[in-house]
Amino acid sequence: MTMPIRFSTFLAFTTLLAAGANPSAHQQATPASMERQTVPAAPVEKPQDTEVWEPVPTVVTPGANNTAPPSDAIVLFDGKNVDEWASARDKSPAKWIVAEGVLTVNKTVGNIETKRTFRNYQLHIEWKIPENITGTGQARGNSGVFLSSTGPGDAGYELQVLDSYNNPTYVNGQAGSIYKQGIPLVNPNRKPGEWQTYDVVWTAPIFKADASLNTPAYVTVFFNGVLVQNHFELKGETRYIGQPFYKKYDRAPIKLQAHGDPSEPISFRNIWVRELN
Repeated sequence: MTMPIRFSTFLAFTTLLAAGANPSAHQQATPASMERQTVPAAPVEKPQDTEVWEPVPTVVTPGANNTAPPSDAIVLFDGKNVDEWASARDKSPAKWIVAEGVLTVNKTVGNIETKRTFRNYQLHIEWKIPENITGTGQARGNSGVFLSSTGPGDAGYELQVLDSYNNPTYVNGQAGSIYKQGIPLVNPNRKPGEWQTYDVVWTAPIFKADASLNTPAYVTVFFNGVLVQNHFELKGETRYIGQPFYKKYDRAPIKLQAHGDPSEPISFRNIWVRELN
């Protein structure tokens, strides 16, 4: 009887060895439900997960039309007086001509600028070349809107004003250009005698403590409702001669240019600004 006992023992031993050599036999025996439990269930997404409720935007009442100042605007010229303006030369009261709701350049007294200073803003300004304008090129209805006036004369960042209706000139100096830097995308000028509009978003440059540039200035301009400067990056202050460069400033006035060309003076109306700090 010893022989059957030894054989059964050997048979059991070889069965165990076979099972150990094939571990998948144990894995195959694991229920599929236990395997699924090791994978975490994906969270159920809801519309509310991406809803933001605060901070609530400030309510601003729009103007009666798209050119009228909204309720949070600072009105710089409403056709009545130049109380918001001063001489850019010596800060004395502005001496441009106000008549019939219109502000006309007085070339004999020079540039004027706002008494207030600004950093980032939205600007609306309307201007008109006289119907009887004379001259050619840059000597025909020349003026400018300096989006930041950084000093006397023409120091700063100029958005060019000019009669560019059938009046050839260098393209980075025509109406709608960032003077000698940004060529306008298109030319939407109206003819002399008709009112024109600039709607501007100005982002001022930021400087480091050591006066070096941190981030440049950017400007977006709509000219008569048409985009002519699309978040244009300025290379520095606009200059008549030489290359642009940056110099440190914080806040600055907005300046209107009394250009020295001999053509008839241009006019402005309906000027307002919204600070975007």
